[in-house]
Amino acid sequence: MVTLRALGRDDAPALARIYSGASIQHTTGKPLTLDQAHEKIRTALARATETPRAQWSWGIVTTGEMIGLTSLRRRTPSMGSLSCILRQDTWGNGYATEAARHVVQFAFTTAGLARLEAMHHPANPASGRVLTKAGFTRTGTSDRCVEDGPAVLYQVYALQSLVPHGRG
Repeated sequence: MVTLRALGRDDAPALARIYSGASIQHTTGKPLTLDQAHEKIRTALARATETPRAQWSWGIVTTGEMIGLTSLRRRTPSMGSLSCILRQDTWGNGYATEAARHVVQFAFTTAGLARLEAMHHPANPASGRVLTKAGFTRTGTSDRCVEDGPAVLYQVYALQSLVPHGRG
């Protein structure tokens, strides 16, 4: 079982550990330094005070330990995007799926969004399985430029709220 919690100033070492090794091979490919982890937390805490709120970031916690990070970003008044990263030694236990389900519930209730989107690197099919288990449907691909390399065709997924929203 996982829970989501707000990031705290003391989470930088755990965050640096999450953003390392195989966990980052389909992101920037560069580990997060301790200073960068502190900055990421400062940014998340600052965004938590914004009105209207454009981004939420949560630590993914199991057995009292932060093992990942998940974020919800408001892209339009009614649409958001979900992202998630887990520490490599915790893969394969359903933690990302459970975290994604928590974010989906939050997005469609508390944040009032009507649609969510997410994408993953084509060489990371496990993330696609996570999204499918969380209720997303694959909708296509999107070119995404990666640093110092060619564009990559990311797999794109979407999930529509079952509750009608008055916004569009």
